[in-house]
Amino acid sequence: MKNTTLLPGHATRAGTEGYVKTFGADLAAGHYSDFLNLHLKLSSLGLGTFPGAASDEIDERYAGIVCRALVSGINVIDTAAHYRYGRSARAVGEGLRRAFAEGVAREQVFVVAKGGFLRFDDGAPSDLEAWFEANVARKGLGRRDDLTDVHLLSPGYIAQQIEDVRAALGLETLDAFLVDQPEVHIPRVGKDQLNRKLQSVFTVLEQAVKENKIRCYGISTFNGFRVETDNVLFQSLAALQGLAEKAAQIAQQDTQAKHSFKLVQLPFNQAMLEGFTRFNQATGHGNVASTLQAAFQLKVYAMASHSLAKGRLAGYCESAVRQALPRLANDAQRALQFNRSTPGLGTALAGISTPSHLDDLLAVARTPPMGRADYLKLYQRTE
Repeated sequence: MKNTTLLPGHATRAGTEGYVKTFGADLAAGHYSDFLNLHLKLSSLGLGTFPGAASDEIDERYAGIVCRALVSGINVIDTAAHYRYGRSARAVGEGLRRAFAEGVAREQVFVVAKGGFLRFDDGAPSDLEAWFEANVARKGLGRRDDLTDVHLLSPGYIAQQIEDVRAALGLETLDAFLVDQPEVHIPRVGKDQLNRKLQSVFTVLEQAVKENKIRCYGISTFNGFRVETDNVLFQSLAALQGLAEKAAQIAQQDTQAKHSFKLVQLPFNQAMLEGFTRFNQATGHGNVASTLQAAFQLKVYAMASHSLAKGRLAGYCESAVRQALPRLANDAQRALQFNRSTPGLGTALAGISTPSHLDDLLAVARTPPMGRADYLKLYQRTE
């Protein structure tokens, strides 16, 4: 039965193009990126919702920040089922409602949600085994064998997290859902077993696409796309798409079915450059490429997490970056400008729980991205 309390719709080509001309009209040329597969215009800077205490005060801050960002030309919002014990998604939902009341349309906003980590509504339990038995195992959402530390990779739990986040956000359809850091299971179960688990989870995600609960999916990694190919944690984009293709065939019962694996996130910043500089991905097109290059060739939209390295880069900048961007007011702005100017990177996310920090994000949005030649010079100067 359709849940009438959830707002219908999703980001669309017409909606996002209209957003650029209205809410984004005062921002710099080049601020919006093309999500080619879905024909969307997405802001090159996006709002993350990880940091901050699990308190009513931070909830209210996030609601205000989300609303202000959306009416100021930032149309990408990222959250997760477990962020701040589930409070971030609810705060984002309130921020969305406020923005919609101010004239932003659902079709103009791209909302990303992540799942995989356990969500502890009342804080970390003193007895994880008892909590898991009561909240997961007895409900048929997953087995103890599916759990590594506090990450659960099971079809049932991922399906439940989609439902939970949709309810928290008040949205009938999530624009994207990402499996968060699946590589944490590799040391315990091995890569072959992880891939079998991922294919089962991808099948659930393909079914969710079919049911209009999500529009597309992918994974978010911390190490998987940055390490060398011989590292046990390495994740191949082409191989992941292969798993997604099989999942689509199962979900749609069609051997010609096309998959919906269309988005990835990875850490990228001045200190974590591997997504651009490490050539570790075989694309299936006869070449080896960096993750960002491979994502472009494979038609996968790439987002950067850790743009400010959890705030550390807000007060520190590589000298070459500072020299190249003297007109920006501070190192936080320079770090954001560096990231969003990276060729192949669609959106750079920044977790912001302090309203004044949104000013830095918007200041960069009003500044044209660096040209490709100027950006590449930064790498030459640091060699």
